[in-house]
Amino acid sequence: MKVLSLMQPWATLVAIGAKNIETRSWGTTHLGALAIHASKTFPKGGKKAFDELCGTEPFKSVLTMHTEEMTASGHLSKLADYIMPRGAIIAICNLVECVKITDGFLMEEPERSFGNFTPGRFAWFLKDISMLNDPIRVRGSLGIWHWSGKP
Repeated sequence: MKVLSLMQPWATLVAIGAKNIETRSWGTTHLGALAIHASKTFPKGGKKAFDELCGTEPFKSVLTMHTEEMTASGHLSKLADYIMPRGAIIAICNLVECVKITDGFLMEEPERSFGNFTPGRFAWFLKDISMLNDPIRVRGSLGIWHWSGKP
């Protein structure tokens, strides 16, 4: 299966269906099944920058709502590991389109805040997103990479 690694909190935003467009500096011809892997590394600036980002809107509201829903459903045992795991495949989706972003590319909030829609970058459209019940611990890689396991 093809896999794409994303840093947190973006990987969780995809897994919960709050982020349906991944933006990259490069395009892909791969369309179809794609696993979403939460990388082990934090965004530039480390844990402090990660905590600050998660405390800003719209990240804070979306992640808080998800945490409350999961807690209320009784599905959580290790809250932090489940809500935003790192170093694991956390979702499966379908990559249905990849387009180059132009000046006229419009995106509504909160999706706009969850990506870099600068003209010249690429928008990867994700559909049929399904969060895994249990994260699958696996080492990630750059680019689209192949994983021989099954979710």
